[in-house]
Amino acid sequence: MSIIAGSYERFIWGFKLKPTKHDADNQTLILTPLFSYPSHISPITTVACSGPAAASGGSDDTIHLYDLPSASSLGSLLDHNHTASITALSFYTPSSLSFPRNLISAAADGSVAIFDTDPFVLLKSFRPHKKAVNDLAIHPSGKLALAVYRDEFFTMLNLVRGKRSFCCRLGHEASLVKFDPSGESFFMVVNNKVGVHQSEDAKLLLELENPSRKRILCATPGESGTLFTGGEDRAITAWDTNSGKLAYSIEDAHPARIKGIVVLTRNESDGSLEDPYLIGSASSDGIIRVWDVRMAAKENTKPLAETNTKSRLTCLAGSALRSMRRPQIGKQ
Repeated sequence: MSIIAGSYERFIWGFKLKPTKHDADNQTLILTPLFSYPSHISPITTVACSGPAAASGGSDDTIHLYDLPSASSLGSLLDHNHTASITALSFYTPSSLSFPRNLISAAADGSVAIFDTDPFVLLKSFRPHKKAVNDLAIHPSGKLALAVYRDEFFTMLNLVRGKRSFCCRLGHEASLVKFDPSGESFFMVVNNKVGVHQSEDAKLLLELENPSRKRILCATPGESGTLFTGGEDRAITAWDTNSGKLAYSIEDAHPARIKGIVVLTRNESDGSLEDPYLIGSASSDGIIRVWDVRMAAKENTKPLAETNTKSRLTCLAGSALRSMRRPQIGKQ
């Protein structure tokens, strides 16, 4: 499995997570470097990863692509019609595939672009709202997406037609939006609170409040209604979004605020736990850590792997999917 991170210093960091020792009582993992270099000319603002493909967006208005198995750069996507900082990137990978089908990007000028990934070519670019996009989430069907904006607006996007299907003012600025893997609900983060909404009609089902009352800066859905969050309190918090209760928390998971969190492995369909349930986290002081969340109930939980990039990390993404196909950029 692979992890990529972007930094304020313009560097992209790629790592491969490998086991070094595995027995009945202990597992040791190591983050092996794949690459690190200044891929942008301005700070990297967002990253995405699926199977062998990874992408980064920056405040230089560009999107760069990477092939993880060969640890190589594929260059940049020039044809996207964004004229401002790239604020969100998300791959759509059908559950039956190990290679992403689409890449969706959003920017501070309100524009959204839809790319095919085989090869990477622009399918559609449109501007569903005039203000900056804070975050974007793709429904598991791949047919629609949700976007939240800096001016407190919320939109639903029809990805098949490449147009806006719904828009409303929230009355508060949401910084993050994520779909549950089932697609039946979605989560919106506003400061230190998470709203759990029904996907069918956006009805608010319940609201979660960070016990520390500090801002949530990153979130990623797990399985069976679990939502992981991180932020200014330096803790990794797991929420049961079905009951609205805090499931568990890794206190002081990092020495600085957590800027990215990603689920790296998932349970098998039969519920087996042969592999640890891993999540990765990154903090603004440059540290990336990997955790087995089954150990979270224990005191003084220790990460399974750790590396220090010594840079100001801004975002994190990861992928456990394996694919032999090599990403390619089409003619632009």
